[in-house]
Parts: sequence; C-alpha cells; structure tokens
Amino acid sequence: MRPLFRRVAQAPSGRRPTWLVLAAWLILAVALGPLAGKLGDVEDSGPNAFLPRGAESARVNTELEKFRTDTVMPAVVVYTAEGARGTAASREKAMADTAAFQKLAADGERVSRPVPSDDGEALLTVVPLDSDDGITDAVDELRGIADAQAPPGVDVEVGGPAASLTDSVAVFDSLDSTLMIATGIVVAVLLLLTYRSPVLWLFPLLSVGFAAVLTQVGTYLLAKYAGLPVDPQSAGILMVLVFGVGTDYALLLIARYREELHRHEDRHTAMRIALRRSGPAILASAGTITVGLACLAFADINSSRSLGLVGAVGVVCAFLAMVTVLPALLVVAGRWVFWPFVPRYGTAARKERTVWSRVGAAVARRPRWSWLMAVAATGVLALSASGIGMGLSQSEMFQDEPESVIAQERIAAHYPSGASDPAKIVTRSDKAAQVRKAASGVAGVARVEPGGDRTRDGELTELSVVLRDAPDSRAAKDSVDALRHAVHAVDGADARVGGTTAQTLDTQRAADSDLTTVIPIVLLVVLAVLVGLLRSLVAPVLLLATVVLSYFAALGTSNLLFEHVLGFAGVDWSIPLMGFVFLVALGIDYNIFLMHRVREEAARLGHARGVLEGLTSTGGVITSAGVVLAATFAVFAGLPLVTMAQMGVLVGVGVLLDTFVVRTVLVPALALDLGRWFWWPGRLFEALGRGRRDGRDAAPPVTRDAAREPA
Repeated sequence: MRPLFRRVAQAPSGRRPTWLVLAAWLILAVALGPLAGKLGDVEDSGPNAFLPRGAESARVNTELEKFRTDTVMPAVVVYTAEGARGTAASREKAMADTAAFQKLAADGERVSRPVPSDDGEALLTVVPLDSDDGITDAVDELRGIADAQAPPGVDVEVGGPAASLTDSVAVFDSLDSTLMIATGIVVAVLLLLTYRSPVLWLFPLLSVGFAAVLTQVGTYLLAKYAGLPVDPQSAGILMVLVFGVGTDYALLLIARYREELHRHEDRHTAMRIALRRSGPAILASAGTITVGLACLAFADINSSRSLGLVGAVGVVCAFLAMVTVLPALLVVAGRWVFWPFVPRYGTAARKERTVWSRVGAAVARRPRWSWLMAVAATGVLALSASGIGMGLSQSEMFQDEPESVIAQERIAAHYPSGASDPAKIVTRSDKAAQVRKAASGVAGVARVEPGGDRTRDGELTELSVVLRDAPDSRAAKDSVDALRHAVHAVDGADARVGGTTAQTLDTQRAADSDLTTVIPIVLLVVLAVLVGLLRSLVAPVLLLATVVLSYFAALGTSNLLFEHVLGFAGVDWSIPLMGFVFLVALGIDYNIFLMHRVREEAARLGHARGVLEGLTSTGGVITSAGVVLAATFAVFAGLPLVTMAQMGVLVGVGVLLDTFVVRTVLVPALALDLGRWFWWPGRLFEALGRGRRDGRDAAPPVTRDAAREPA
C-alpha cells in the first residue's frame, strides 16, 4: 500500500496538481450536483422493500399486482364510545361520515356501512382508497372528515393499511432533512471543541460535503442503472455514515499533517509525507468497512442488503474525498488554518505528559492484570445480552404512537383483532373452494371473507382471511403457520399466504438465518484485511476477538438502556445483525489506526516502547474520532422509529467501548503481555527477535520507510 500512496500523495500535495484536484471536484459537484437531489426518485418503498427476497409473503405481494383491485388499499375508521348515549352519538356520526367518505373512495368501490362490535361500544367503517392516487393526501382528508364535529365522548381514529403507510411515510419524509441538520450540527460542534480553532473545523466539514454529493450521485446512478437496492431507511443512514466515517479520516489525516508541519518547512512536503504515513491505515479502514458492509449482500432481507450495499458506496466516496479534496484544501490554505495553535517548522510538538501517556504507563506496569480486568468488565456487560427480548409489535415500532397504531388497538379491543388487516391467500381459481374450506378449518381463523377477487384472466383468486388475534401477535403468527400448512396441502392449488402477519413471520425467520450466514463471512473478510495490513496472524485474531467481545458488551449495555432508561418493549429482529456488521467494521477501524502506528513505531523503537508511543501518539485523535462517530449515530436516538433509535444507541455505545476500553486498555495490554509474539509470524517478529539477540532495545528496521523519514 505504501507504493500506492507514494503515487496518490503526489496529486493533492503537489503545487500544481493541488489546483487540478480542487478544480476537478468543483466541476464534479457542479455537473453532477443536480443528480444528488434525485436519490428519492429511486428509493423503493414498495411492500417488498423490507421483506426477505423469495419469501412467501413477498411472492404474494407480487401476485397481488395482477388483480383488478391491486390499486385499492383500505383505510379503517373506528368509532368508540361508552354508554347508550355515546353509542347513539357515534352511530349518528358514523352514518354521516359514510356519505362524506364516499367521495374519497376508489372508482367503482363503495364505503362499507358501519359494522357494530359485539359489545356494542364500537363501529367500524372500511374506506377503499386508490393507492395510485395520492393515498397520503386521501388519508389526511379522511382524518379531517372523521375529526370534524365529533360528539363529546366519541373517539374516532383512522387506521388500517392505508393509514399505516401514511404514518410511515410521514416519518421518512422528514428523516433525511432531520438527520442531515442534526448530524451537521453535532459534527461542527465536536470539531470546534477538538481543534479549538475558528477556521480549521470548516475544512473537514466542507470535504464531507463533497463526499455527500458524490455519495448521493453515485447511489442514484447505481440504483437507476445497476439495480442497487435503495430504501428510505438506508438512504437516511447513508448520510450519517458518510459524515461519521469521513470525519474520522479527516481527524487522522490532519493530526498527522500537523506533526509533519513541525518537521518540514514546506507544507506540500509535509502533506505528502502525512498521506504516505496515514494513507495505508485510512485505506485499510475504508476497505474493511466497505467489504464488511458489502457482506450484507448475502442477507435475505432486502432492507439489510440495501443498507449494506448503499453504506459501502458511501464509505468509498468518503475515503476518496478525504484523501484528495481535504489535503488539497489544507495545502492551499496554508498553516494559518490551525490558528491560534499554528504548528511552526523546527519547533517540535510538545511532549508533555498526556492522559494517554499516563494510561500507557499504567497498562505497561501490569499488562496482564489490565487486559484481564478489561475482559472481565466487558464480559459482565455482555451477560446482559442473554436476557434480551426480541421482536417489536406494530404498536411498539414508534416512540410516539401514531393514529394508525391507536386505531389498531381500539379494533383489537372490540373486534377480532385481524379484522382491519386480514391475511391474504392467492390460489388457482379452480381450487378456490377447496382452499377456502381448508382455511376455514384452521383454529386461529375467525372467518374467510365471502367472494374473492380474480385476475383478469381468471386464473388466480384472492381470499381475505380474518384472524382471531392481533396481526403482530405470537398467536397470529402461529395461525399463519397453520394456515399455510392447511392450504399447501390442497393438491394443485399452488396457494400462498401473505399479509402483514405473514410478512412479520417471514422477516423474523430470515433475520435468524442471516445471522448464521453473514456473521461468519464478515469475520473471515475482516480477518483477511487485518492479516494483509499487519503481516501477522496473532495480532489480527486478537484484534478481531476484542471487537467481537466489545459488540456483545455493547449489545448488553444497550439492552439495559432499552429496558430501564428508554422504555422499549424489545429489540427489533434486524438490530443484532446490523449492529454486528457496523460495530465490527467500525470498531476494527480504531484498532487499525492504533496498530498501524504501533507497528511503525515498534520497527523504530522496539516493541514495548513502540506500543506506548503508538498509544500516546494516536490517543487524542482516535478518541476524538470515536466521540464524533458515536455522537453522529446517537442522532438516531431522537428519531420516532424505534428500530433506528436502537441502531443509533447500539452503534454509539459500541464505538465508545471500542474507543475507551478496547483500544485504550485491552489491545495495548495484550500487545505488551505477548511481547514480540504479538507480531508472529511476520517480518517484524523476526526483526524484534534479532534486536533482542543483539542486545538492543530497538529492532532493526523491517522496511525502508520504517527506518527513516522519507525525503
């Protein structure tokens, strides 16, 4: 990688090429900028975007598109009141609303008459809406009619699939802008605190802005012309990932550039050496994260695949911006950007005793005790993950319950819980009667709706099945399993069961399968990258083990926060896998930054002194990077979607554990305790052995670059 960065470093650090790099980025931003705003045009928010590929429920959604009523999506209006007087008032209100709702119904469809509940305390009206004709506007208008002149004591809520979709869209509509603003503010504040300069913080932020434009353009083009899957959730997380990773790389490069400015009068030379020295670590980090996220392509759940592949695009774009446009901007601006702490040539950086040198000294005194205590502490936290409750119901997916969720709760209290969102069976029409009979005999089925829509060619029939239990309950999932078993047994029917409950069941099972498929692949890929970077076997295995331990500690800590602080009912099925991939890829980041510097210093100073020098040199910048990355993901905690809030908390906690425990104590202590065997069987291991036999503290240099500063 060093020869590669010798060539790459010439462009953004050379005198004339610097201006060419800036001009190229400006032309790129101006020419392709308009495409960045089109990312929303290629986002897939369809019914299969968050489902496993090939799942039975996904195949049902595909087949439902063949039916005449495929554009019809129902909204369910529920009226509740207590007492005879309230019941009479709600009946009068419901009858009046039925006539008003008719103007919103899809062409050729009729609004149902209000259906009373068995207890007489509720009425339910189904409004068929056209999903191709501004369904969110129709639901808003429907809610306006339902809320108007509601009698005292009568509660009216609009739910059903149409209202659920509207509430979800409302969340994602504000997601991108909210995340961008919040993330930008967080990063700007932390950079100001880190650099204590009124100017320097602007340069990483400006470079991240270039990376964001390139990311959005690249994602849009790949989605439009190469089939890259993009959904609203992955598009929102994408920008946070670019901000966090890009800022990390900026902090590492600027810290090394500042060091070199003390040693070299010419800032172009200083930047060239800074790129050569820090570039391989940044490249290894970007490669690890990119390949780790790309491993999600092996997942079955479409949203996981989308987030992994889209995130990989974002990391590549962030890397390109940070090793080209950021160095060019810094070189053009000159030393004054560091004001008031301008690094002067010939004045060595101050070597006062820092907190990191104190930590290193404490770890060096008792390394084995230090890593054992670190393992014990993280192990105790990891034990909390054993009691984690998996799965969230529809009502638990939002931090603040939307109206559609409240409506479902009211329906479940007075009607068969599945009345507002029935299961769907698609079968061959000539076997429809047999399938209907088989479905009616399933214990968890309340009723099979009469009739049934047919495709235009008459080959397929759709049956609606009302389940006795709430669509997201365990009992309803068991009923779907029983229903599938019953209809699959009808010879020649080719019947399939879909709907909300079936989708939840399929997603849950796919999430379990993805864990056992993706995690081993990620571990092997990351291990291969570490072996290539560190040229040893012992160090990569130990570094990977520390990150996995940190992940389980983060999962346990997050579970405690979810349960006792944030009040979440459980953990979404997608969180363990997504959290693992993000934390292994991002957590190994800091180990790469640390151990790349330690390897460089160990070749020059010897193993023990190299470990302490590497920890001291990188302590401040890696800690700043970890805090920035954790803070950017913590922005998710304030979002209304519980899934994204949990993702933000888990990644944020994990990054902080990696920063303050794993990288600060555990890894240096392991390296010091093992001595030169930490680098077995690489050339550094042999060089350190020769140095010991010759009676020297410092090892003979293993590479030309490690032996001397490049000219």
